Amino acid sequence: MKFGFRKKFCYLCGGKLKIYTLNTYIMKENENENENEKGIRVIVVDDHSLFRKGARAMIRLDRSNITVTGEAESAEKLFSLLEAGTPAELILLDANLPDGMSGVEAARRLRCDYPAIKILAVESENTQEMVQEMLEVGIDGFISKQQGKEDELVDAIRSVMDGLNYFGRDISYVICGVVNAKSLTQTGDPGFTSHELDVIRLCRDGLMGKEIADRLNVSKRTVNTYKERIFQKIGLNSTIEMVNYALKNGIILLEN
Repeated sequence: MKFGFRKKFCYLCGGKLKIYTLNTYIMKENENENENEKGIRVIVVDDHSLFRKGARAMIRLDRSNITVTGEAESAEKLFSLLEAGTPAELILLDANLPDGMSGVEAARRLRCDYPAIKILAVESENTQEMVQEMLEVGIDGFISKQQGKEDELVDAIRSVMDGLNYFGRDISYVICGVVNAKSLTQTGDPGFTSHELDVIRLCRDGLMGKEIADRLNVSKRTVNTYKERIFQKIGLNSTIEMVNYALKNGIILLEN
C-alpha cells in the first residue's frame, strides 16, 4: 500500500525560506536528533525542581547541540546516575546543596572519580567563602542564579566545553574580593611570565589582539593563549578586569 504525502512545510533557515515535504521534514528532524545525541550532554544537579526544569527549558530553547541527559536533586542521586552509565560531559552543579553531600564535596569527588567531566557551578548566595572553596576544588566555571542573563547558561556551557574558565560578572567581583584578601598577606603576584606581563601592559595601552601579536612578533592565537593563562591565574574572564587587577595590585603601573 502506498501513501502519498502532499502536505509541505515551510520555515526560515539562515534567512532563506525552505520548503519540505512531510517525509523530508521528518528525515531532517531525525538528523537533528542524531546530531544532538553526539553533542554536549549535561546532568543538572539542584535541590529545587523549578531550577532543574528551568535549566532544561533554556537549553532546549537554544536548539543547539546541548542536551540534558539527567536531573538530580542531590549529590547522591548524581553519582547514582553516573554509576548507572548516564552520559555526561558537564555537570551543572548547585554549589550549596542543603542535604547530604555538599556541593563542594560533590565537586571534589567528581574531580577525583570523574576527572574528564567539566563542572559548572551555580549559586544564589555567592559568598567569598563559597566561591573560594569551589575554586580550590578546581571547577571550570561559576555563574549566579540571580544575576545571570537568560542566555548566560548556554554561553557558560559552551565556553567551559571549549576549554575556558567561565565566571559570571558578579562571581568575578567576588573572586576579586578573594584575591585582594589574599594579597594582604601575600605579595599578590600570581607568577606571571614575562610574555604575560607584556600582554597585560599592551592591553593597558589599549592595543587589540592583532596589534599585540604584531608588537610581540607572535601569532594572534598565541596572544589569546597568554590571555587565557592570565585569566586562569587571577580568576577573571575579561581584559578590563585583568588590567584593573594588575593596576590595583601593583603588577603594572598606570604608565611606563
